[in-house]
This record gives sequence, structure tokens and C-alpha cells, in this order.
Amino acid sequence: MINCLYRRLGADGDYAVFESTDGTRSNWDPNIQHGSPPLALLTRAIEDLAQGSGLRIGRLTLDILGAIPVTTVRVRAWVERPGSRISLMAAEMLVDRPDGTRRAVARVTAWLLAPSDTADAVVDRYPPLIEGEAVTGAAHAWQNARGYLETVSWRRQPDDNGSSAAVAWMSPLVPLIDSEPTTALQRLAMVVDSANGIGAALDPQRFLFMNTDTVVHLHRLPDGQDFGVRARGSIGPEGVGATTAELFDRRGFIGTSAQTLLVQRLG
Repeated sequence: MINCLYRRLGADGDYAVFESTDGTRSNWDPNIQHGSPPLALLTRAIEDLAQGSGLRIGRLTLDILGAIPVTTVRVRAWVERPGSRISLMAAEMLVDRPDGTRRAVARVTAWLLAPSDTADAVVDRYPPLIEGEAVTGAAHAWQNARGYLETVSWRRQPDDNGSSAAVAWMSPLVPLIDSEPTTALQRLAMVVDSANGIGAALDPQRFLFMNTDTVVHLHRLPDGQDFGVRARGSIGPEGVGATTAELFDRRGFIGTSAQTLLVQRLG
């Protein structure tokens, strides 16, 4: 039974050490991790580092630097560009090579901004997204995949008024680390990398379309544990694609995400 994505093993110098559970396994390949768990774990490292700074995260960028094995990982965070109003922070995930050296497999950078009172100037680009009855049938194209997809509730919604967008509401079903509290931003990170699957423009039985990154812009921090993702995929003529999405919580529109896709024909 999967009851968390990572288990804390302690520390190794500046690095926190975690065991990756079966809940991190990708729907593309069970030997590697889905992008959402590393994004969430590195986001947590940045949130921990930012405590007491008075700044809040406005943008997160995950770069997947190589296949991330389901194994013991080491995570650290640092301040890349200090500032009292604007700061850039980063976190990285390392794994051991067979020869005992280590390689970075994922990195998250985050812009943090000083908050101020703009409640009287709020503008949301989109109206709130209301969850309806989930469509019958398969919620996604990887119904029998084990691992990460077992750790989220995925409720696909009817077509978005005939547009090219696909909509799903998602909720994490397990904590990020052991039984430790998980913030709303970490919960969003635990599902947002799935925008690629929600807005799939291709049949995954015929094509691989894995993302190399996930970039999230947030004009408002998320709230709760349920997130609506309205996603669209575009595929170019040379094996490169992109997925863009609008992100919502129960209160309304919170931001956007974008992903670059490697597209390859299977078989």
C-alpha cells in the first residue's frame, strides 16, 4: 500500500535524504519517477528555506535533468539571488551513480516576491472553474499504470464547451513525506505536472510525449487540496510539443503552467 511519496531518512551534510516510494513511479516507465513528486519535494525544500524571509513564491520552474530513478535521493536548497523584495531560490535532487559519484537529476528554481496589499486591484483572467460530475469511463489513458497514478484522484470533466482544452480536477491522496504536513503549494505541485496527460493531443499507445520541464506562474497562492487543470497540447512537425494549462482551486483561477514535450513515435 502506498501511503506517501517519500520517506525521510535523515541528512547527509547539507542534503536531506529521502527514500522514493512506489508512489513516485511514472506511468511512462515504472523504473523512473513521474515529474510531480520531484517538483513537490524540491518546492518543499524552497518553502523551508524561505521561512521567515517575508517573501512568497510567484514562479516555480522544474527542469528534469535526466531520468530520475526510484531510489534514494538527496535534496538541498540555496539562495541564488538574495533580495528583500525579489529573490531567486533553487533546489536540486541528486542520485548515486553505480561508481559512487552523484548526478543531479532535477532542479527547481523559484522567484519569490515581497507581498503587499493589492486586494482592491484584484484581476482574474478567468472566472472560477466549477467541478461537475466526472465523465464516465476511463479518467485517463493510463488506467492500469501502477505507482504515481494510484496516489491522486483524477476526475475528468466534460469537454470545455467544444474548445480544444481538456479539464480534470485532481487531488493528492497521500502526504508528500511520511505523515508530515503538506502545504497547499506542495499539493498543487503533486498534481500539476500531469497537465501533459490531461491535455494530451496524441494517443499514448502510439506516441511518447514526455515533458522536460514544468513552469508554474501563480498570481495567488493555492488553497485546499483540490485543483482544476484546463490543459491544451500542441505538437509540432519535428518531434517537439508543448502543453499549456490554466490552474484553479475551489476559490478560482490561481495561475498557469507550461511544459516542453519530447515527442517520439512508438513501435
